[in-house]
Amino acid sequence: MAQAGVYGRRLGEPLQLKDAPSLITRTLRSAELAVTETRNDSPVRDMSGSLPADDAYLVSLKFRDYDDCECWEQGRYVTKSNIRRGATYLYDLKRDPRYVIDKPFHSIFFYLPRSALDDVARQAGAPRVDELAYEPGIGHDDGVIRHLGASLLEALKRPEETNQLFVDHMMLAFTAHVAQTYGGLRRITAPARGGLAAWQAKQACDRLASDLGGKIRLQQIATEFGLSVGHFSRAFRISTGLPPHQWLLQQRLKVAKQLMAARDLSLSEIAITAGFANQSHFTRVFSAVVGVSPAAWRREMHRPARSES
Repeated sequence: MAQAGVYGRRLGEPLQLKDAPSLITRTLRSAELAVTETRNDSPVRDMSGSLPADDAYLVSLKFRDYDDCECWEQGRYVTKSNIRRGATYLYDLKRDPRYVIDKPFHSIFFYLPRSALDDVARQAGAPRVDELAYEPGIGHDDGVIRHLGASLLEALKRPEETNQLFVDHMMLAFTAHVAQTYGGLRRITAPARGGLAAWQAKQACDRLASDLGGKIRLQQIATEFGLSVGHFSRAFRISTGLPPHQWLLQQRLKVAKQLMAARDLSLSEIAITAGFANQSHFTRVFSAVVGVSPAAWRREMHRPARSES
């Protein structure tokens, strides 16, 4: 199936990039969301190419200063401004946003189609978001986008280690934040306060535990219960104390500990069996959460108990 959204190659080529890694989610019923890293340390001076026209926005987090950025929309010069690292910028893909490329740049771009904003409004029982409020070339100091962007940048560096539930969770949070902060979304219906029914919680946990690799999508599980992704995620957290992607991480670690305690498997075999991408991924996550490396944990587990004299 051909790519439809403005991310990955369709975003990278107009910015002189041969490689523009992306993470994609279909968390919302009618929308495909994505985040793309764009970096060029030695660009050729030129106007950026036109991006494909789309009823969608790009929301960009900048990781590098870019002085005197000359911005254009609909074929006309708009403004020149100094872009600062950590700032958030919005672009309307219906307005042919372009800029003069004459310095190194490093950013990530969230692709946010109109259909995603409509889905979030429906789930919140709120009126449709009209247009996002932004001024071309004017940045925002947005702490939420900085946090989400930094987390997703790490995921873009190691896509083979990134589970789909994490991407789904982060992009759902991003969409809700943008709709509220820049679209004026205001919830009318009160959010569901209760958790899942006991049988639902058990079934959801069993479903997640059956795929420790984390390839299953939140949308798929939520649909099985007839719930929106947002409602399911909130209810799951109430019932278990953790969002789905963090619950799955705890299950991975639990399985890994069981294997290290009971079986003579290599750490590489344990890593794969417990749903990690490889031994390096397993070691890094285990050490960060548990406080010691898997090898050290295993040695301590199998050390003979000292006898009392």
